Amino acid sequence: MPKVSQAHLAARRQQIIDAARTRFATDGFARTSMPDIVRASGLSTGAIYRYFKGKDEIVAAICEQSSQAFPAELTAEAVQDFLEHIRTLAREEGHARLVAQIYAEAAVSPSLAALVDHQLDELRAAVVALLPGDDPARAGRIAETFVALCQGYSQQLAVRGDVDPAPYTAALVAIIQS
Repeated sequence: MPKVSQAHLAARRQQIIDAARTRFATDGFARTSMPDIVRASGLSTGAIYRYFKGKDEIVAAICEQSSQAFPAELTAEAVQDFLEHIRTLAREEGHARLVAQIYAEAAVSPSLAALVDHQLDELRAAVVALLPGDDPARAGRIAETFVALCQGYSQQLAVRGDVDPAPYTAALVAIIQS
């Protein structure tokens, strides 16, 4: 029996994650079954279970791949670009709906909650690193608010559809400059 390359294994795993991401964003976590993911991926049931024990592991893998195009600076233009990126992901990939599903599941899954909390900690740390000055308490408050407002914008996109980021940009810039 020939050996399967690591690249092939990685591609199959990604195929499963991509199929699940699409189904979760479209139908929700609770209404997506493992057979739905099998059908969407085009792979066999055995192939899916070779990589993941169940939906929880797939959701964790999706979270681990999460990467936002976080701004390199906290200027009005950079913040606007960041929110436009979130908006584009919501329109083109259903990302905001997917994030809403993950947050809902994290509310009842301690292991997923820990993963999401870790990612939020990383985002807050990224904001703190971009803030000038030496008052760590102030930087922490700004970072907490910045991340919460970005998450709120994502939730608005999930529920309301295409939402203009301009008011969110203005609010974030005001918070940063306060």
